[in-house]
Amino acid sequence: MPSLASRRAGALFRAAMLALSTLLLCATAPAASTRFVTLGAGATAGLYYPTAETMAKLVNDAKLGVRVGVRATGGSVFNAQGLEDDALQLAILQNNVAYFAYRGQGIAAFANKPARHLRGLATLYPEVLHIVARKGTGIGSPADLKGRVVYVGDIGSGAEQDAIAVLGAYGLTLADLKTAVRGSAGNAVNLLRDGKIDALMFTVGIGSAAIAEAAQTTSIEFVPIAPAKIAELRARYPYYSGTAIGAGAYPGVDTATPAIAVQAMLAASDRLPAREVDRLMHTLFDTRLKAFLDQVPNPNLKASFKLEHAVEAMPIPLHEGAVAFYRSVGVAVPASLLAH
Repeated sequence: MPSLASRRAGALFRAAMLALSTLLLCATAPAASTRFVTLGAGATAGLYYPTAETMAKLVNDAKLGVRVGVRATGGSVFNAQGLEDDALQLAILQNNVAYFAYRGQGIAAFANKPARHLRGLATLYPEVLHIVARKGTGIGSPADLKGRVVYVGDIGSGAEQDAIAVLGAYGLTLADLKTAVRGSAGNAVNLLRDGKIDALMFTVGIGSAAIAEAAQTTSIEFVPIAPAKIAELRARYPYYSGTAIGAGAYPGVDTATPAIAVQAMLAASDRLPAREVDRLMHTLFDTRLKAFLDQVPNPNLKASFKLEHAVEAMPIPLHEGAVAFYRSVGVAVPASLLAH
């Protein structure tokens, strides 16, 4: 029979070998997997794209186990569809488009096909429908767009939906235009400058690089929406609000222009795990919020975003991870925003 000393030595040897094998196993095990997600933005000429790029950089630098790539898209309608189809996992879009997409109404692309995988993360800042005409065209009202060549937003964009709504308030449809021009807002600016279109309709935060370029390269004027029509639009579409494009907002623009606005919001697919969404939101809207607002090239977000208001005007249920985040930072979550 082995002596007590021998038994103790054997036990110590086996413990040492077990510890060594555990260390070797940990050393050779693959690193924790990284989830790659795509964040749908809008056209590169708008404010969604640089906002999305800043979000992606902060999340990627934080090494959360989530790697975000940014994709330029046609805009809000495309992004809502992408979240539903899992072509996108995150997206920036207009709140009214999210409302209609989730309910499967109001927008032809979602008629009787509700995008039930959409979940809200945060409302970000107001966006304004800019109606811009070349000076000398005689366009003083949206009613004057009849028979004109007008850029109405990229196919599948929130701007397109806003153009349709405003034209409708004046008894017009896209068919009443001479030509409804599609494509990117950047191309539309070139067409306006070259006299190939009479006006453009583009929903974007005030300070848009595309609109500023138009103001700097050609003589333009903003077309006002009459206050009575703004009231009509607000009554029919609950996510519009009345606003104005202020004097001095763009070069050479010296008077305020009545307009309508919606909210830009960040959304996600409900397929994203709650824990990852919670970590992502803590990075963007808590621990790195100051860096986010300092770095993002979006004056509207800098001026407007407040964490305590980030669930206001939210038109769809919040993601489970967003609910956990808001509760952890003391932001009340209305029962109406909880997914069922």
